[in-house]
Amino acid sequence: MIKVKNLSHSYTKDDNFAVKNISFEVPKGEIFGFLGPSGAGKSTTQNILIKLLPLQKGKVFIDNENIAKTSKELFNRVGVSFEHPNIYKKLTGVENLEFHASMYNVPTEDPLALLEMVGLGQAANQRAEGYSKGMLQRLVFARSMINKPRIWFLDEPTSGLDPGTAAIIKEIIQEKKRNGTTIFLTTHNMQIADELCDRVAFINEGEINLIDSPRNLKLQYGEKFVKITQRDDASVIERRFSLLDKADKAQLKEIIERNEFETMHSQEATLEEIFIKVTGRRLT
Repeated sequence: MIKVKNLSHSYTKDDNFAVKNISFEVPKGEIFGFLGPSGAGKSTTQNILIKLLPLQKGKVFIDNENIAKTSKELFNRVGVSFEHPNIYKKLTGVENLEFHASMYNVPTEDPLALLEMVGLGQAANQRAEGYSKGMLQRLVFARSMINKPRIWFLDEPTSGLDPGTAAIIKEIIQEKKRNGTTIFLTTHNMQIADELCDRVAFINEGEINLIDSPRNLKLQYGEKFVKITQRDDASVIERRFSLLDKADKAQLKEIIERNEFETMHSQEATLEEIFIKVTGRRLT
């Protein structure tokens, strides 16, 4: 559904590239995570794919159409949820969605149903200028679904949301995937990517360092270890034991046999830890 070949982009139109010769493919029905810190090239890449930035070098195909030659009809099949809300604040929530729906030449979703889905039903007739940051984020997310997109671009979809609302948004994303929607998820939140993505790409300083599934990355780069808690008088001590180290394994076995622990959990490397190991850079 998405094919990118040798894509490069320079804002200064010289050799100072924000995106450097990147290539990847996203098949139908996959959630593809595009992961990296601010300034890594995530938004630049997405903006080229949705034609907010011109295509300078390389080739991009969306739903088998070359975006350098495609018609406006392609965007009847594409939805975009931006990180920074860009809505009409003098309009109500439902008016924003109705106006957006009017720009498509395909059947659209019921605006009120979408607002109910994201927890904005009671605020449907309230002007968006009175919405909180989290409400604006949910309105933008709802708007991105109005045209029943086959390809869905999501930029930090849970940013600024409380855990309960974020869980609702994640369930909607998973449901859309189950229905065959192809999803391009741009984020620096590795936990969200780990929960949702079938595959992820690590992008840093405009270059893709690797592409694989979260599970494969953990198996390849993560160290297997066990974390236990022990009580020492009034304090609680946490200790980690590598399952690849003979001395650690022997010591752990002794602790288990003596029942000298309160809790025990198997541990694996997080995507953030793997990102740091691969790129040498933190996400913030």
